[in-house]
Amino acid sequence: MSAASAAQPAAVEAEPAPRLEARFMTMALDCVQREYPNKIGHVLNSDADAQTPRQLHPAFYGCFDWHSSVHGHWLLVRLLRSMPDDALTAAATAALDANLTPEHIAGEVAYFEAEGRAAFERPYGLAWLLQLSAELHDWDDPRARRWAQALAPLEQVVADRFSSWLPNLAYPIRIGTHNQSAFALGLALDWARETGDTGLEGLIVAKALEFHAGDRNCPIGYEPSGEDFLSPCLMEADLMRRVMAPADYAEWLQGFLPDIPVDGSADWLTPGIVLDATDGKLVHLDGVNLSRAWALEGIASALPDSDPRRAALLAAAAVHTEVGTQSVNGEDYAGGHWLASFATYLVTGRGLEAPAWRELPQ
Repeated sequence: MSAASAAQPAAVEAEPAPRLEARFMTMALDCVQREYPNKIGHVLNSDADAQTPRQLHPAFYGCFDWHSSVHGHWLLVRLLRSMPDDALTAAATAALDANLTPEHIAGEVAYFEAEGRAAFERPYGLAWLLQLSAELHDWDDPRARRWAQALAPLEQVVADRFSSWLPNLAYPIRIGTHNQSAFALGLALDWARETGDTGLEGLIVAKALEFHAGDRNCPIGYEPSGEDFLSPCLMEADLMRRVMAPADYAEWLQGFLPDIPVDGSADWLTPGIVLDATDGKLVHLDGVNLSRAWALEGIASALPDSDPRRAALLAAAAVHTEVGTQSVNGEDYAGGHWLASFATYLVTGRGLEAPAWRELPQ
C-alpha cells in the first residue's frame, strides 16, 4: 500500500460483506497448508530437533509461522459459520478436516511438552489458539464438535500455560507486537467465559485490574511505533471494558484517554502508513489499522448511548476500517498470510460478541 492510500480516505461505498468474506477465506486457504516460506520460533535441544515445519507442527505448519497458522484456521471456522455452502466453503471444511485431527493435535501437544518450550508462542499464539477453541465451542455444528474434540488436548495445555504464567507476570507488557499482554488477556478471557473456566477467568480479571486500574493519560499520540500491529493504549482499553462494570469503565476511560473528542470528529487518530507492503515488519501497520478499528468499536460499545465520546470513537473506527480493509488484498505474502484474520475479526464483529462483563462470585 502506498503512502497516499494510507492517508485518510475519501468516503467510498463499502465493499459487500459476501465479497469481503470470500476474499479473506481465499487468502486463508492459500496459506493454512502452505509450508514454505516458514519462520520457525524453535529451541533446538539436539540434532533431532532439526525438522521441517510439518514435522514439528503437524496441524499448524502453514501461513509462515505457528500463530498465523492458528488464526488462519480460526478465520476458516469463523467464516464457515456465515457463508453459504459452495466450492470455497467445501475447500475450507476439507482443509480443517485434514489439519485438525487427533493425531496431528497429539503431535502439537508433544511439541509443547518437550524441553525448553514453556514460553513457546506466549502469549500471542496461545491467545489465538484459545480464540480458535472458543469459536468451535460457540458453534452448534457437527464439524465444530469434531474439530473441538480433536483440539481439546492442546486447548488444555494452552489454558494451563496461561494459568501458570500469569501469577509470575509482575508487570504488563506494553508493546505493539506479539508479546503485548493486554491483547492476549482479552482473547484468553473470552475463551474462559465461553467455556466456563472460572478459575482462569478470575485470574485474568484480577491481573488486568492489578496492572491497569490505576493507569492514566495513556500517550496515544506516541502511537504507532514503526512495526506495531496492536495499539498499546486501545488494546488496554478494549481489555478493561471486559473486566470493569460499565459505570466504572466510563469513568476509568476518562482518566486513561482524556482527549477523546466529544464533537464526533475522526481526525484525532490518524491511520498508520505503510510505505513498503513487501516488508514483513513494516506491513504490520496495515494490521494496526484493523485492530485499532475493532478496539475503537469495542470501547464505544461499552459506553452508554448518551456518552458524547461514542461518536468520535466510531468515526475513527470507520476511517481505520476503510483504510485497513483496502490493504487486505493478498498481493504480497508478507501481509497476505495474516492480515485477512485481522480483517475478519473486525468485519464480523467478533470483539463485539465477546462475553460481557460480569461480577465474579467472591
